Amino acid sequence: MSKSLNSLTDALLSAAKKAGADTADALAVNGTSVSIDVLNGKLEHAERSEGIDIGLRVMIGQRQACVSASDTSAATIETMAERAVAMAKEAPEDPSIGLADPDQFATITDASALDLYDPASEPDPAMLEDYARRAEAAALENPDIAQVQSASSGYGQSEIHLATSNGFSGGYKRSSCGTSCVAIAGSGGDMERDYYGDSRIYFADMDSPETIGRIAAERTIARMGARQPKTGAYPVLFDERIATSLIGHLLTAVNGSSIVRGSSWLRDKLGAQVLPDTLTITENPLRPRAFSSRPFDGEGLQTAPRHIVENGVLTGWTLDLASARKLGMDSTGNASRGTSAPPSPTTGNIALTQGDQSRADLIAEMGTGLLITSMIGSSINATTGDYSRGATGFWVENGEITYPVNECTVAGNLHEMLMTLQAANDARTHLSRVVPSLLVEGLTLAGS
Repeated sequence: MSKSLNSLTDALLSAAKKAGADTADALAVNGTSVSIDVLNGKLEHAERSEGIDIGLRVMIGQRQACVSASDTSAATIETMAERAVAMAKEAPEDPSIGLADPDQFATITDASALDLYDPASEPDPAMLEDYARRAEAAALENPDIAQVQSASSGYGQSEIHLATSNGFSGGYKRSSCGTSCVAIAGSGGDMERDYYGDSRIYFADMDSPETIGRIAAERTIARMGARQPKTGAYPVLFDERIATSLIGHLLTAVNGSSIVRGSSWLRDKLGAQVLPDTLTITENPLRPRAFSSRPFDGEGLQTAPRHIVENGVLTGWTLDLASARKLGMDSTGNASRGTSAPPSPTTGNIALTQGDQSRADLIAEMGTGLLITSMIGSSINATTGDYSRGATGFWVENGEITYPVNECTVAGNLHEMLMTLQAANDARTHLSRVVPSLLVEGLTLAGS
């Protein structure tokens, strides 16, 4: 890299000041990604990308503008600053914009304790291809698998640096790797498919390709002979791999941007009970080896663990500086940003209290109902919480899985659904969202 990210953000801030900006912040990102796909034991696609992206946000009074580029030459940086200032002068005034005060900035910017970067050598393309081949081969070892739709393996690393005109400067690196496999069984109208994959920060932590291919095949075979379930009101168990979507709807509803617009179905529920009192949702941006960990947010504020819901009670919104100012509150250190847009509030690592029962225990307890393993489409009313989604999974009768299910719709209201949640103990703790399988009482199923 010919220029350090720190020097690039310094150059952007200097150019902004020279062009007439009152204040500014700058972001520089250096990234590398490699992706390998195989099909029928042969290399199908290989892609590698490398590059530096830079972004500049300038403020003139209460007006702001953002510009970005992938060219880091001095001439481009000067032009960016001039254009950003010209744009800001024409932008509407917004009393909520502005940098953090210097005493709000993070005092700990070192990310080494978070273990976000694998120091091992970058895996070469041949190694990634081998992983993808092995995953495909493992799936095809199952005699009932007709073909593998895709088997992929990839690696990425990135480094960011954020700086502001009033004194903040910090950056960190992160890495990621992953392997996935999609298997197909049957033929014609009876074809079914399913998948499995694993992503980690450290390559050595990832599931073996054989495990990935085997699970993809087993999931696919289990789906053979799927049919529509009964229509009616039944308990529904959201499998761990999709249960995070339920908590995701709650996280979207407590986002400061939604609260400011008044478009959230939880807008009047601050301090109210929104989950059973046995459940707590914790955000921890300082969890080691987690994809969403970071020492500071997109505005340079210190990140820290917090409860979003504690013992079932909604304790706060997810805020950046702008949304906090509009609501007369303090930022929760949740600003996120890219090079081409201003900050916005976003949640990171989330964990929901795990229960003391296994998924099998909840299946036995639910009696007759639906186990959902994947979802299709979405119809969520952001204002009322009305919920309707297509689903596939397995029908449960007398506490036992009896047959696979497809072509059905589940519907309810998120207010009521979340208040009936019963959590299993099967969440994978290395994920950014640690959410176990969740049992919901009395959803409406539209099937046969």
